[in-house]
Amino acid sequence: MGLLVSRVLRCRDSSLLEPQPEAIAGASYIPGSRKRKRNSLEELATSSNVHGPQNQGMYPHQVLNYIYWKRVKISSNDAYQNLFLDGHDSDIKIRALGRTWCLHKVFLCQSGYFANILKGTWRESHHGVINLIIKNEDIDTRSLHFVFGALYTDADLSITPLEVPQVLAAACLLRVDRVIQQCEGIMKETINRNTVCSYYLAAETYRLKAVKTRCFEWLLCNLMVHPSVALYKEVDMKLMYLLALSSDLLVMQKEIDVYTTLKIWMILYLNPCWNGTMKQLLQHANNWLSTHMAYIDNISFLESEEGLIFQPVFKKLRFQHIICDLTSTTILEQDRLIPMAWLSPIYKQQWLTLLRTQEYGVIGPQVINEQELEECTMRCGTMIPKDGRYTWKWSVGRLGFPLRVTFTRQCVILRQRCQRCDGSACHNHIRNVIFRITLVCFDSNKRVTFRKTTGYKILTFEYNEEQIVMKLDSDVLTFPMCIFCNFLFVNLGNAENK
Repeated sequence: MGLLVSRVLRCRDSSLLEPQPEAIAGASYIPGSRKRKRNSLEELATSSNVHGPQNQGMYPHQVLNYIYWKRVKISSNDAYQNLFLDGHDSDIKIRALGRTWCLHKVFLCQSGYFANILKGTWRESHHGVINLIIKNEDIDTRSLHFVFGALYTDADLSITPLEVPQVLAAACLLRVDRVIQQCEGIMKETINRNTVCSYYLAAETYRLKAVKTRCFEWLLCNLMVHPSVALYKEVDMKLMYLLALSSDLLVMQKEIDVYTTLKIWMILYLNPCWNGTMKQLLQHANNWLSTHMAYIDNISFLESEEGLIFQPVFKKLRFQHIICDLTSTTILEQDRLIPMAWLSPIYKQQWLTLLRTQEYGVIGPQVINEQELEECTMRCGTMIPKDGRYTWKWSVGRLGFPLRVTFTRQCVILRQRCQRCDGSACHNHIRNVIFRITLVCFDSNKRVTFRKTTGYKILTFEYNEEQIVMKLDSDVLTFPMCIFCNFLFVNLGNAENK
């Protein structure tokens, strides 16, 4: 059978470790450690068939050396259809997961895994069959078929986003860098609520750092801004722990809403077959918890057998910013989800903070330590539905420092809101606050199209003073827009803030 000249194939370096007699698929391979190389040499006018009768007695390493010198070239389309799909002139069979592929050593040597086998002295390389024992459940016959086929063409084969994690697993096992890079590119461009969690897990498993970072950033932006029952079902325990911990989590409203998010996520975790809307989910979560706690006396849900595993996640809530509001505190008391042993010290700390503020006229934080701020700032946010002037206030924990926020198309203004009060804190004319303001716009696919932040800054207010904290370019703003804030009003060095 004559072969058309159009493609150069070259075997990989033989310095890789020689594999064992059986291939064990795992999830610990680090992609990118070795890249596929191609060389262009002079075009040969004719080319012998390496699988012809005259070469049947050659050992695999002799065949590969023959390929190296002769540069057998065939067209990409012909190779994929005639050699891969139809199996013509196959000189080796790969058996895995109950299926057999009739393949060719000259193409398999592009895989770092098979390059070792075909160029080494492993006994199975001298036979016509290689059996792969695959223990990685992420790899199936479809993903293996895709990776094998990719060895027969220079073009990227079509793959859907939902198939990417399985193909990535197979490509990492067989060490096919071009497919790994294709998967990485698709993942970066197709992060959404249906793929983000599977992408994050795959990127963590196969060490695609850039993809993992993008997925986490997407979740920080969308977990609370665009809540979804399907999304919450996909977020595992470790991932939710990291999200709840982060000061970069974009919180809609205030800290009690983070608690509510964790509560409904937990109920879905315990009832994965439940289906309904987000509004129905909150009602279902409250009813489920109320019914369950009717049979539990003297302890909270997180102290029960079912709730113990959720303790690390809920411990990352910033309770000092929840119990300062009566409505929020009432929710905690009624749910009986949080252990009183967690809350009692915080009640005491916040009461002492209030007394110190009023008694000594504490002026607030004076040093920015971003590492400490990660776990201490008050997280809050709201939606700006359309162009206009908006003014609102966020509770500051009754520490004598109420803030009013004003948004216009030109700027964001903070004002120490005037109030009537007989406490000494009201007569303190100077107060400090650490703040960070972040503006975010999303497109219809929940992707961030605009983001602007002040970074952490210290602002000193005189009584009833207002200050512009962010200037805006009205030409680049789109609506709806979200505004998120991080605040710290007391010294981090005080024990009550830790």
